[in-house]
Amino acid sequence: MLHRITSNLRRQDWTAVSVELVVVILGVFIGVQVSNWNAERATNRESRVFTERLKTDLRAEAFAYELSVAYYGQVLANARRAEAALSGRVNLDDEALLASAYRATQYVTTNRRRTTWDELGSTGNIGLIRDPRLRQLAADVFTDTNNEWLVDDARRAPYRLEFRRVLAIPVQDALAEACGDHTGKDGDYASLAGYLDYPCDPELSPDAAAAAVAALRADPNLLPLLRLQITTLDTNIGGLDTTNNIQLRQRLQAFVKASR
Repeated sequence: MLHRITSNLRRQDWTAVSVELVVVILGVFIGVQVSNWNAERATNRESRVFTERLKTDLRAEAFAYELSVAYYGQVLANARRAEAALSGRVNLDDEALLASAYRATQYVTTNRRRTTWDELGSTGNIGLIRDPRLRQLAADVFTDTNNEWLVDDARRAPYRLEFRRVLAIPVQDALAEACGDHTGKDGDYASLAGYLDYPCDPELSPDAAAAAVAALRADPNLLPLLRLQITTLDTNIGGLDTTNNIQLRQRLQAFVKASR
């Protein structure tokens, strides 16, 4: 093509030169347009893939959020029940008291599903998520640390350590076997109500159960630490379900409902 244009220029065949220049320019333009279309198609494909991945992660985060609210609400209810019994305000049989006192020590961890969000951030591709509300929801979810504080406080709770220090290991084993977590499948919201609040029978002999309760009552630190556990749990659960975070929880609930 270049040789033909040069030849036409030498002959001063301006019509041929013009036609061939138009052909060259049109070819370059079409090539650029095809390249742009291909790049746009690839970007749109990436956007769809990352958007679906992010939605999947947020659905997992929404379930984990509800799990924390439900689970620690049950831990708190058992802690209050045990405190009322140990304080003498209510009567519980020995096994029921031991079960509630044990469940007041429990904690659950949930793995964050932030791989997609972190990948988008590290590559500078947050813009692939075209929906601004989805981007903002993800940003708010993955910068929220209330659940981490709740888990960390529950795992390190002085009451949890004191309870395990006081009770004989066979009693602890029996309680863990019979009264521990009933975990459900991820996304199974119906299972949340029964993670801890279900009937359990540790099958301790009356003497073993009575001796275990006596050990709890004899420890001067246990009841004050249980009360601290109650106030800490109450405050941390409030961080998930009240103040500003109630809006985050409601937005996650609305997102899950809309994406079903």
